[in-house]
Amino acid sequence: MSDRPAAPAGFVPMEGRGPFTTHNGPFLHDPSGEGSNQAFFARARHCNGLGIVHGGMLSTFLDGLLAGAASRAHGGAAVTMHLSIDFLDMARAGEWIVGEGRLTRMARDVAFVEGRVHTAGRPLARATGVFKLMRRRG
Repeated sequence: MSDRPAAPAGFVPMEGRGPFTTHNGPFLHDPSGEGSNQAFFARARHCNGLGIVHGGMLSTFLDGLLAGAASRAHGGAAVTMHLSIDFLDMARAGEWIVGEGRLTRMARDVAFVEGRVHTAGRPLARATGVFKLMRRRG
């Protein structure tokens, strides 16, 4: 996509996402470090009628970000049980939206995660979530 500025340093395209997430992306991630670090370039299709990135888009992004942190810590899939989001500021098309998620606690089959989303260092939202850790079928 030539009309998109260069991605934040270290971020590469994500693969293996489901059809809903793929439709709303593309999403990138930084595979180095701990937790989950993801980003997307906001386009007009991500915005509401006021021209700001839709809260539903930020919610979708945060859900995937936190699930990614739980999955990375667990080594398997994680499904949302609870997600709480505080919106702090607005973003517009043409901005990179970057998020960091981290595990805060893990029980036998449940993970507790928190994360934040920003653009150019300006906080946009913060979230906490509880995720069911899926076991492989034996």
